Amino acid sequence: MVVEGAAGMNCEPESSDSMRTFGAMVQALREHAGLTREQLGKCVGYSKHTVASVELGRRMPDPAFVEKAEEATGNTGAVRSAAAHLARQPGLAAWFRRWARLETTAITLYTYECRMVPGLLQTEAYARQLFVDELPPLRDEQIDAQWAARAERQQLLRQRPNTTFSFIVEEHVFLRHTGGTSVTRALIDHLLEGAAPRNVEVQIMPLEQPSHAGLHGPLQLLETPDNRWFAYLEGQQSGQLVTDRKVVSVLQARYARMRAQALSPSDSVSLLHRMRGDL
Repeated sequence: MVVEGAAGMNCEPESSDSMRTFGAMVQALREHAGLTREQLGKCVGYSKHTVASVELGRRMPDPAFVEKAEEATGNTGAVRSAAAHLARQPGLAAWFRRWARLETTAITLYTYECRMVPGLLQTEAYARQLFVDELPPLRDEQIDAQWAARAERQQLLRQRPNTTFSFIVEEHVFLRHTGGTSVTRALIDHLLEGAAPRNVEVQIMPLEQPSHAGLHGPLQLLETPDNRWFAYLEGQQSGQLVTDRKVVSVLQARYARMRAQALSPSDSVSLLHRMRGDL
């Protein structure tokens, strides 16, 4: 099985035994406390489906889930101790795990992409084309696993209506017509739909832009519920989670400049409609 990072990078996964063990322990403690999944979900602030995903070992619990589940099941210390041994989140590359955990509770998430449409906004056909283009080639089951991981992560846009999402994408990404005309047309339709909620903002960086603050490459920023900012930078075969406040401040300044340099959200939507009409 192959796993993915923010842009679809590949690496061999580690065992998921620790996640299944953790989930089974949470289930046992929940049942011992006389709680249903729905009741535990209300205690920890998540849906019963999320609780089920954690208990079945399909989802890495974020720190908030761990702390609240600990409290709800009696404060024995077992949940907290077991969480320290969790190895990985299914479908996510090693360098991307901590960032992915931070994403699940972020109140602000900014993304700049110059290579492809960001993973959170991709259609299945577009994403599968990216996976087909991977070298060395992926097996069909690996491609299926890649898409399943990406589709799971895309739930962030639907499950977090109070999170502010901002995306800046280069115009040339759409003009490349990755996957062909029909894939690109569906991708733009999907993007226009994704940009409709008031907590989502999409801006296009035009082809002609004499001054560009994003020439250092892709960039992601997020703000945690306690108002701490982190950044994530990804390269060919690795990624870097940036925690240094001074460095994050510089990256925030670059992103702020790019928001001013890109087309406004309304002008970006108009451009996307024009590009779709030209297909």
